[in-house]
Amino acid sequence: MATLDFSQTNLQKLITHKVGNKQREEELTLSDSLTKYNEETTDFILKYFLYPFKNEELFNFHHPDGLQSNEVYKYVSNIFDSRGDFPTNTQEIAKILYEFSDHPNIKEGNLNVAFFNDAIIGGEIVDAIGIFKSETTVPFLSMSEKETGFVLDHQFGFEIKGIDKACIIFNTNQQNGFIVMAIDNTNKSKGAQFWRDEFLNLKPINNEYRMTAQLLNITKDFASQQFVEEFDADKTEQIDLMNRSVKYFKTHDSYDKEEFEEEVLKDEKVIKSFRSFDDGYRAENDVELYDSFEISPQAVSKQARIFKSVLKLDKDFHIYIHGDREKIQKGVETNGRKYYKFYYENEA
Repeated sequence: MATLDFSQTNLQKLITHKVGNKQREEELTLSDSLTKYNEETTDFILKYFLYPFKNEELFNFHHPDGLQSNEVYKYVSNIFDSRGDFPTNTQEIAKILYEFSDHPNIKEGNLNVAFFNDAIIGGEIVDAIGIFKSETTVPFLSMSEKETGFVLDHQFGFEIKGIDKACIIFNTNQQNGFIVMAIDNTNKSKGAQFWRDEFLNLKPINNEYRMTAQLLNITKDFASQQFVEEFDADKTEQIDLMNRSVKYFKTHDSYDKEEFEEEVLKDEKVIKSFRSFDDGYRAENDVELYDSFEISPQAVSKQARIFKSVLKLDKDFHIYIHGDREKIQKGVETNGRKYYKFYYENEA
């Protein structure tokens, strides 16, 4: 996983445009001059822009008709290569965003484009460009001291840890679409996921983070779909399979296909079924996975959150199952009442 370090990063210039929702006929307001800010405010600006980025999934710019057809890539390249002035290139980026802002869920917001230096990605010190859209304001209280006492008032602004949409483009690997990180904390619905896929037009880099996340997702989908249908598996068996999968990735430094099949899937019929499901998933979703690769702890941590280990019985019981399926017995009494029997050694 590429290491990320913003500890020495400096903000060189910043410009702000206002981008409305085109469908609602909201305005696009473009700035001709750089945004002004006090030196004392710089640290807060850096935290607001850079804090949300972690060592997670990496992307490249791309386009079905070739990289040069990606408009954002073109104007970002202009900025890095000093072709044209900074405000003009950022105005073109804002115009592109406005054209894609035609879904009813997309909010009006301020688009900040920033130029940084001394960002570190994968051990390389590079310049970087950030594209940030701030949509959600929150109220905050301000207190000012007067001669006779204090005055308490409120204003609206942006939370430092609450950026809505963002991307960082690192000035490296330009011929393949740069290295890019992207965030979208709003508009989670399918119809509104335009930031990464339409506006930026990014494709994931097939590194260890990507492969770890994809394989965990394949296992989860297999356990909840084909495993249930083909083997008539009950909920506890699904949970057991998913728990073994997560445990494998948490306790190994690297993935090995045969080892994974032996430790997680175990049964030959289940292994054969999983291979078939895996092949179909890869073809349908254009996923490439190796038979062995280094495991990304960051991807495991993130993906493990979507693995549900809760057995819900009517509205009365929620039972969390973390392992050892052999200690659970399921049955039906003569009067038709269903039951689970759990064996344990110690009561916490």
